[in-house]
Amino acid sequence: MTGCASNQHGLGLAELLVALAVGSLLLLMGAVMLVSANSAYTAHADGAAIEDGGRLALDLIGRAVRQAAFVDWERTSDGDGAGSPPQVLGRDALALPRNSPGIDGATADAVNGSDVLALRFRGARGGAVDCAGFEVGQGEDGWSIFHVGRNAAGDGELRCKYRGGAGWGSDAIVDGVDTFQVLYGLDTDVPPDGVPNEFVSASVIEQRDAALVLSGVDDAARQRDLQRRTHWKRVAAVRIALLLHGAGSTGARDPAVFDVFGPGYSARFASEDTGVQIEEAPMPATLRLRERRLFTATILLRNTLGAAP
Repeated sequence: MTGCASNQHGLGLAELLVALAVGSLLLLMGAVMLVSANSAYTAHADGAAIEDGGRLALDLIGRAVRQAAFVDWERTSDGDGAGSPPQVLGRDALALPRNSPGIDGATADAVNGSDVLALRFRGARGGAVDCAGFEVGQGEDGWSIFHVGRNAAGDGELRCKYRGGAGWGSDAIVDGVDTFQVLYGLDTDVPPDGVPNEFVSASVIEQRDAALVLSGVDDAARQRDLQRRTHWKRVAAVRIALLLHGAGSTGARDPAVFDVFGPGYSARFASEDTGVQIEEAPMPATLRLRERRLFTATILLRNTLGAAP
């Protein structure tokens, strides 16, 4: 009985090398696709976190501005609102301590020239709340103060400062803040019609108040006259700009320049209104190529007391 010769043969060295090369190429392509998918997911999550933070900040500030614009006419001392304190106050390029009263104790180490927006309101029946969500009782003075401080890692964060039952406090709202800028829409018409004619910084309002010729026989009387005539009572709208960055890098690209109130405003006022133009080029390498988004809003006050002429 004769045997049959087998026609099956093992892989040769050449075939084995080709198979290994093809397998390695497939593994490499899979790894590249996995890294790309992971990068895309991380960028999407980073962008979503920035978007959520920006929208939260705009919503909180918008509600606080509209609440501060409420006028309690029963509280005014002279029937037209001139005896009440300003509802809106601001400071340019300053930082606030966490526990000092109101906007007292401001320091010059602001994050990229970030501003302070202070909103005063009167507690009312129906649950007026401050920016931290604490209810302010009827007849009590409430504050919602927005400013930027640095967290433990040195990164900027938008904070809400408020007065609670145990004193003043300040809580973080949004992380990753490059700058927070505020302009105030002044109603310069006489009599005021509630429509802003120009938008200026807090420093401009302070300069105009300083130029007022006040009447009164003593400092207390002149201070009352200032409260009656201050330009802060002519604020009919508040314009805010918030530039936020994410946690991840966008990859290689040219450094950008952000004009938070537009290039026209920056061209005229960037030298005196610090923080309205942010350049990535001078930033540390760890911050330069972060994902960044600009959030802006203009909020009209529902009602204004109006300054006396």
